[in-house]
Amino acid sequence: VMRGFAEYIAPGTDAHLVLAGPAVEAVSDDPEGAEVLEEVRAACVELPAEMRTRVHLACLPMDDNEENAAIVNALQRRSDVVVQKSIAEGFGLTVAEGMWKARPVVASRIGGIQDQIVDGVSGVLVSDPHDLAEFGAAVTGLLADPEGAEHMGDEAMARVRDAFLGPRHLLQYLDLLSRLMDEGA
Repeated sequence: VMRGFAEYIAPGTDAHLVLAGPAVEAVSDDPEGAEVLEEVRAACVELPAEMRTRVHLACLPMDDNEENAAIVNALQRRSDVVVQKSIAEGFGLTVAEGMWKARPVVASRIGGIQDQIVDGVSGVLVSDPHDLAEFGAAVTGLLADPEGAEHMGDEAMARVRDAFLGPRHLLQYLDLLSRLMDEGA
């Protein structure tokens, strides 16, 4: 994400990049977390000085769930675009959170994310998560079209409301039970 930002987004925009994640010492089930964070920090240091002023690394506290949620909420609500450039993902929580906050999401066309985002309607799916030019074009396209991005964000929120919230699942279960009871009668 940082390289894509530096090479394809930053040169043509005044955007900033915030890479936010949990404080590594607080996540016991991620043995590679500290190594990845160090790689990200090293990559950030390698950026030209003027670029480093536009890239922000945030290690979020995990000892207070409410504080963590408030920080993530504030970051996503302040964002013009939310990005999830995964190479593997079941259900993208970052994707769902960004969509629920009416933010356009640019994400990899992989795993469950493909079921979450309707490409071009409620977000943008990047075919190859390693293609930084495609990723950059998707983000810069949204930044260049604030009205289109706002509309996409509204569609994203509606998609989460209609397809992924608890009441929707309860209605689906009730419908299934009703059909099963009708078949058994």
